[in-house]
Amino acid sequence: MSTNRLYFIDAVRAFAILMMLQGHFIDTLLETTYRDHSYTAYRIWEYFRGITAPTFFTISGLIFSFLLIKAKQKGKIKERIHKGLSRGLMLIGIGYLLRAPIFEWFLGIFNDYFLVVDVLQCIGLSLILIVFIYKLVLKKTLLFSITMFVLGFSIFITEPLYRTLELPGIPLFISNYFIKANGSVFNIIPWFGYVAFGAFISTLFYKYIEHPKFKTTIVSSFFIVGIILIHLSSDLFLLIDSIFNIPLFTEIAIYNYLFIRLGNVLVIFSIFYLAENYVKQPLVLRIGQKTLSIYVIHFIIIYGSFTGLGLNTIIGRSLDPLQAIIGAIIFLAVVCFISFYYVKTNAFLYFNIQKLMDRINK
Repeated sequence: MSTNRLYFIDAVRAFAILMMLQGHFIDTLLETTYRDHSYTAYRIWEYFRGITAPTFFTISGLIFSFLLIKAKQKGKIKERIHKGLSRGLMLIGIGYLLRAPIFEWFLGIFNDYFLVVDVLQCIGLSLILIVFIYKLVLKKTLLFSITMFVLGFSIFITEPLYRTLELPGIPLFISNYFIKANGSVFNIIPWFGYVAFGAFISTLFYKYIEHPKFKTTIVSSFFIVGIILIHLSSDLFLLIDSIFNIPLFTEIAIYNYLFIRLGNVLVIFSIFYLAENYVKQPLVLRIGQKTLSIYVIHFIIIYGSFTGLGLNTIIGRSLDPLQAIIGAIIFLAVVCFISFYYVKTNAFLYFNIQKLMDRINK
């Protein structure tokens, strides 16, 4: 199999992280009166902001699974599994650390809000689940591919059944991964569904990337399936209910955000893969490779991790649209600059976590 890097993956990651940064900046600082759906610009911004997280989760599942499968071919599967578990635990740990009110603890003020689950914990747990599923299917690529597709589809199709899930009596540390009642932003279901679909897509790249017509086929397939999911999936679910009398499908159609967003992701994949030769610029690829550092830095600046002093408290929701746009551009540039030249988040944490796990294994 070719060892050529899939540059479009880094480009998509760069797109997703930059969209996340501007989305968090504007959402946190835009003055309330401008949050009006009668404004076309606001509706467009909100729609594209909603694409960010599904894209990030799907691309995470794709790249992680692709590297996992390739590692088996190279005879380095144990190292990749070890690294995958380390990365998953690291993301979970950083996710909690970013919300830890350390100064409040010093003052004797304790609350359980830091236990809420955000994007890092959800992705971290998802990567760990992928490792266990891959081992469960005996590292068979075809079986892994089928399992991840079925799992992703099942999570999406059953969303109405757990939409209002309650887990009374379950410790917050566990229940926060499944329900939003306590403030969690991302739950493992349904968001693991996007990771699972990303893992499924990775098997297609692994199996067929050397085929001369693969790129044309996969780009066309991504775009066509994506458009169908965006524009026709709700009607299809209503039709299924009318034919087979399965009310679950009507409930899906009424609040069909999962399949529509998956369609958005596939269209984005098709565009970036088609334009891969144009988007694999050094700056774009570097941003795509520094997503963790960028995420950590932006979170500290906006939400005031550790100190409680961030842009959300210093400025608050006080910017008009022009100020918010200009501010977001400056914010993106500053965060990327700091990540490029002053922070070694990924390498530093990977190295030290690896040392810790090696000691534990001894």
